[in-house]
Amino acid sequence: MAQRGLNLCSQVDQFVTKSFLCSRTTSCSRRNYGSSKRIEAKNPVVEMDGDEMTRIIWANIKENLIFPFVKIESLYYDLGLPHRDATNDQVTVDAAHAILKHNVGIKCATITPDEARVEEFKLKKMWLSPNGTIRNILGGTVFREPILCKNIPKLVPGWTQPIVIGRHAHGDQYKATDYVVTKPGKMELVFTADDGQVEKFTVFNYKSPGVALAIEYKPQFEKLKIWYEHRLIDDQVAQALKSSGGFVWACKNYDGDVQSDIVAQGYGSLGLMTSVLMCPDGRTIESEAAHGTVTRHYRQHQKGLPTSTNPIASIFAWTRGLAHRAKLDNTPDLAKFADALEQACVECVESGKMTKDLAICIHGAQGTKENMYLNTLDFLEAIKETLAAKMKNF
Repeated sequence: MAQRGLNLCSQVDQFVTKSFLCSRTTSCSRRNYGSSKRIEAKNPVVEMDGDEMTRIIWANIKENLIFPFVKIESLYYDLGLPHRDATNDQVTVDAAHAILKHNVGIKCATITPDEARVEEFKLKKMWLSPNGTIRNILGGTVFREPILCKNIPKLVPGWTQPIVIGRHAHGDQYKATDYVVTKPGKMELVFTADDGQVEKFTVFNYKSPGVALAIEYKPQFEKLKIWYEHRLIDDQVAQALKSSGGFVWACKNYDGDVQSDIVAQGYGSLGLMTSVLMCPDGRTIESEAAHGTVTRHYRQHQKGLPTSTNPIASIFAWTRGLAHRAKLDNTPDLAKFADALEQACVECVESGKMTKDLAICIHGAQGTKENMYLNTLDFLEAIKETLAAKMKNF
């Protein structure tokens, strides 16, 4: 069963379907987005909604920064936790397969439930991370890169160039089978072949294909004056802190998960980080915000209090997805729009218009006053005004 309409974000949890899908083409054309001609995309993107404060910001981004300027079909999947529970998480699987079909997925931050969330939402079970589910279906590598603003001081001042984290998008401990050991004993790894032969292992080491890949692409590396070097994770952490940046840090899944947050904070803020999953086919990506659902701010919002939540990573999820759509479809105006929206975000921050987390980066927690930052909606409005001025020159 499919449902259509822009007002569904607030109603979506009422629907119990195998997968909730909404085509934005028709609904967008019904709204009055102004007299200026919108940029038209040739093909759709897969949009995945999320939870809590980021869900609220997500809706604002779409209706004020994306759809007024871009005419695009958005295939909508609600990955909010209540709807994942209602569909037994089938909606997440369906969204991942839709990304494989259409090559571009754009995802809002979502809740990965723990025991407290199971109780809060009265869930049927403790569902797996939607990010993990999607990545295990798509495969590939997640690349995370800092968003640099000149006036945001770095916690690691020597990082004058970006550090891009590349991490396996699947496997590692996220794909492990969890088991609670209740009494003393020995745990073994057992492999049972189709012919019935059983083998037991205490430890098993697999060889990595990394060296072969490095050899295969050595001429291309040399042409670009770049190189590959293997380091142990503890050594690389120390080297990264001593460096000036300017490299891609290739990690296993868990190491990349940890180090990407360290790198983001080192450049100023977790809210200033892009996250793009590149699939093995070289054509399919999923872009997302690299942070969580900002629960603390959502609790304030539920009480009717204003928040100052940084939306930049969520905006860049859209821009990176649209930029890739433009690349695949050869639509340079769409790529130009994505770049203009990113510039608008950075220019607002560099002009002194920012959210509280960024003001704290500059002035410190004790030195930050209310007149030094904007609330969430005012900051989004400032970005919209800056973007609209840029779009007049299109």
